[in-house]
Amino acid sequence: MTWITNRWYVAAWDSEVDRTPIARTICGEPVMLFRKLDRSVVAMRDACPHRLLPLSMGFKEGDSVRCRYHGLLIGSDGCATQMPIKHEQVPKGLCATLYPVIEKHRFVWIWIGEAAKADPALIPDFWPCSAPGWTFDGGYNHIACDYRLVIDNLMDLSHETWVHQGSIGQHEILEAPIETVVDGDEVRVRRWMPGIEPPPFWRDALRSAGPVDRWQVCHFIEPSSVLIDVGVSPVEAGDTIDDHDSGVRGFVVDAMTPESATTTHYFWGMARNFDIDDAGFTARFKAQQGQVFDEDVEVLEAQQRSIDANPDMKLRGYSIDQGSVRARQIIKRLVEAERAIG
Repeated sequence: MTWITNRWYVAAWDSEVDRTPIARTICGEPVMLFRKLDRSVVAMRDACPHRLLPLSMGFKEGDSVRCRYHGLLIGSDGCATQMPIKHEQVPKGLCATLYPVIEKHRFVWIWIGEAAKADPALIPDFWPCSAPGWTFDGGYNHIACDYRLVIDNLMDLSHETWVHQGSIGQHEILEAPIETVVDGDEVRVRRWMPGIEPPPFWRDALRSAGPVDRWQVCHFIEPSSVLIDVGVSPVEAGDTIDDHDSGVRGFVVDAMTPESATTTHYFWGMARNFDIDDAGFTARFKAQQGQVFDEDVEVLEAQQRSIDANPDMKLRGYSIDQGSVRARQIIKRLVEAERAIG
């Protein structure tokens, strides 16, 4: 197993979960998600405790789900309330597993591990997604690759120069020095690009011409999230890598949830502090960002296929890979520590 079990993972966007159950495999476990009449979310093992047919194939009856195979009725607490044969007594303890679930920052978070350890304080702090003066939206990709490859990609933005040549990439990214900082179980990779011409997206967002200072700060938060502080400001503003709120600023929000050893649920978006009331711009930008991430998906899935086809070869790490290497070291250490506890 390559992931930490006792952690919160994003299971879905808030908009994905409604009254009709949806099925999603999280960290190797089949899960069914739906909303009760009071709009709270239920996360339940997607297997009928009778003959194991996926409950997501069943019929909703109020806040309960009736199995499509033999008609066992399962309540929102996971326990059977009615047997297939009339007047047959429900066996005590005939229940489907429930998972702790919390809605925060527009996401539905699920705890796959030991329920007693599910501490809401451990949910990653995606503060720009909920802060006043910011707006946030995004999308979802299912990627046929190890979730750690997506983290590698996001912690090394030098790939933008080549993978995203037509949108956010520019050669100045390769020329700027990078600083990698490890703080406990978090990693930051910082890049400051002073006095450069902005790429098309940031030029249009700033609504002015001329040289800018550009920054990228990639922040890995265990178990599997990356927030990327990005933006540009006019050179005359005098911003720095530590203080940069004079221009236009955004946070690329990335939550990678393992589905299996080689497949990943990728939830992405951007929180921004400019044009926050322009719904049309939000929709257009979401579409543009989706196109950028589609380019990443193509590369990452090809990389996974190549890894599978070349089992005698290993990934190598160079100076540009410091952030991803450090993030992987943290994941490995936490996985091993959890495994040692049993």
